[in-house]
Amino acid sequence: MIQSVLGVSAASVLPSPLLSQPPKPLPVVDDNAKLVLNAADSVAGAVTRFFEAEEFTALRRLGEILAPARQNLPGAVEAEAAEFLDFLIGQSPADRQTLYRDGVAHLNREARSRYGKSFADVSLTDADAILAPLRQPWTYEPPADPFARFLRAAKEDFLKATVNSRQWAMAASGGNRRGSGLNVYWLPIE
Repeated sequence: MIQSVLGVSAASVLPSPLLSQPPKPLPVVDDNAKLVLNAADSVAGAVTRFFEAEEFTALRRLGEILAPARQNLPGAVEAEAAEFLDFLIGQSPADRQTLYRDGVAHLNREARSRYGKSFADVSLTDADAILAPLRQPWTYEPPADPFARFLRAAKEDFLKATVNSRQWAMAASGGNRRGSGLNVYWLPIE
């Protein structure tokens, strides 16, 4: 009751032209409108910071094997997951950095001893023999072998980085920003 009395008294103070004007209609918004953005990372190439060139190409090949492209969805290479992991591991604690450095070095060492070339250059069937620890049954306890621990961590990281990438979100939504697949990646507002 008090609010209605106060509202009436406040309305009586307003000039009469404001009270007599009809409300303006709201503008119509197109639900399918797209905003064109020029994000810096879409026009520039990534620079590797943590891994050396040979290590990085081996890591990229590992991602290509662990998270391949399927149907209309990008794989780890198209989603630039290796570039993201290069950044992420470079900012990670020392034990995580050591796990990745030693793991990638082990990939290259195994490929050289078995096939005489780096891991980045091995075929899929040759890589399958090197990645045999991934066929071990999954348990809650991490594997005792450091290489198997690396492969498990790399597989999880590549899958997460691929599915949470802009490329995955755009492909899953058909290029429509509103329905961005899993809704886990937001485009920057510039």
